[in-house]
Amino acid sequence: MPNRPEILMTPGPTPVPPAVLIAQSEPLVYHRGPGFGALLTEVIDGIRWQANASGDVAVYSSSGTGGMEGSVANIVSAGDKVLVVSVGYFGDRYKTICERFGLDVTFLGYNWGQVAKPEDVARALDDNPGIKAVFIQHSETSTGVCNDIEPIARVVKERDKLFVVDAISSVGAVELDVDGWGIDVCVGGSQKALGATPGVAFITISEKAWEAHRNSNAPRFYFDWTAYKDAAGRKNPESPWTPAISVLQGFAAAIRMAREEGLDNILARHRLLSRMVKAGVRGLDLPLFGENLERSLIVTAVKVPDGISDEAIVAKLRSRFGIVTGPGQGPLKGKIFRIGHLGWVDPLDVLRFFGALEVVLSELGYSLKLGAGVAAAQEVLLQP
Repeated sequence: MPNRPEILMTPGPTPVPPAVLIAQSEPLVYHRGPGFGALLTEVIDGIRWQANASGDVAVYSSSGTGGMEGSVANIVSAGDKVLVVSVGYFGDRYKTICERFGLDVTFLGYNWGQVAKPEDVARALDDNPGIKAVFIQHSETSTGVCNDIEPIARVVKERDKLFVVDAISSVGAVELDVDGWGIDVCVGGSQKALGATPGVAFITISEKAWEAHRNSNAPRFYFDWTAYKDAAGRKNPESPWTPAISVLQGFAAAIRMAREEGLDNILARHRLLSRMVKAGVRGLDLPLFGENLERSLIVTAVKVPDGISDEAIVAKLRSRFGIVTGPGQGPLKGKIFRIGHLGWVDPLDVLRFFGALEVVLSELGYSLKLGAGVAAAQEVLLQP
């Protein structure tokens, strides 16, 4: 429909609530004045609440990838040994970043669609006792899988290694316990489950990570934690550099909405949406992709039917109904399409999506009973 906004059901960015867009359009506060100090404090407190993190927080004006780079640059020196655990596209990105910093990378790579296993991580660390830090994704949106971080954290901490987790798409959607699980560095972003616009990344920092930071000589300037800690610790908290003020204003509004909904309710909503999506896919006799799908509450990956391409499904959903989903990436290109159900998404969005998907698949030649996917998703809503 002309002039109608597209409906984002992508792995990110995600739909943004009107209250967030309104806050983002408000007049800017001066980033060296008291108004910004209150804004930054609200954002940092909200991040700590969402992630159950009591340590320092560095708030970057960057994409999530900037946060990933900051998580590397602040704790290592060239030649340090690290373990990168990858289950997809973004795990591979951590490997690239570490290599660019001259690190000696042990790579524990899984077939895309698999999840990481704590016994494999333990074996890799025992075989390479000189490893200093472990890098891993919580949620891997390229495949839809979600790693079970708690038992992996346990084997890492038992061996006294730094543990770095990319939670960019998981924070605010699934359980995340930075303090309880012993995560030293946790990376997040504004544009996924937290329901704000792109432009802010953040890092939570443990005392062990600060110790590594003090001993690290990796080159860094913009992402230097010390600069952020010093600026945030002033009488009027600041960012060391000019920040994305309008994005932070929207992010603060998203945090207020999250506090009003309550963290338990947010997690329950994401569980419900995931169950609805997976039931709808099964109702259309489409195969799901990936392991441990009961943990995959953020993105659902679907294998495309024979004779139909992922790009055709994605393009037709967009052109016909204005619904945006994600095609396959890397080795999964042409094999899956990805449905995002995180952030400001509700059950009606899911029902609308399956109504559109059924029409698109029918037009592309896939045999189905119209209403089967919608009905299967509706059945989930009727369950206690």
